[in-house]
Amino acid sequence: MSDLASEKCVPCGPGTAPLRGSELAALAAKLPLWSVVNEHHLQREYRFKNFAHALIFVNSAGIVAEEQNHHPEITFTWGRATVRVWTHSIDGLARGDFVLAAKIERLYETTARE
Repeated sequence: MSDLASEKCVPCGPGTAPLRGSELAALAAKLPLWSVVNEHHLQREYRFKNFAHALIFVNSAGIVAEEQNHHPEITFTWGRATVRVWTHSIDGLARGDFVLAAKIERLYETTARE
């Protein structure tokens, strides 16, 4: 994961096709706690000890997303936050989705559980 988390999200160029097959599987293997749903988006649920910790995580993930100019769908409630990531312009997954997911995963591992 660390190699993905150190990259920057790069917008897809015209004509970019969504990731499929072995290329998709290779990137998914780097984020084993994330699910690839219908080869369309990445999804991960995070758990926290209370609402306040979930809110801190969501706000922090939003800052990371804004820095990368790549904006996931984030929902949260007491003690949980769910993140879904895909590239809207290609209606599927691109490398940048995995980069953002890795950055959010790193955020969770290093700060959100404190």
